[in-house]
Amino acid sequence: MLDRGIPRQNYEIVDDSGKMVGKVTSGTMSPVLKQGIGMGYLAKGFWKADTEIFIRVRNKDLRAKIVNTPFLK
Repeated sequence: MLDRGIPRQNYEIVDDSGKMVGKVTSGTMSPVLKQGIGMGYLAKGFWKADTEIFIRVRNKDLRAKIVNTPFLK
């Protein structure tokens, strides 16, 4: 997550125009990174590293970014 928030199971993943492009399968707050992390299913073309997406949390779209695993360096 780039914005403050926690992605949770079944939250919608949307693009910058608000179109649904996937769903979160799991997510939590990372105690090491001190930010929300998650995994999900995405439509083709949205899973490239550094692609900005949005997680819809309580009708608000929060910025997130696709990263390769493992994301800890």
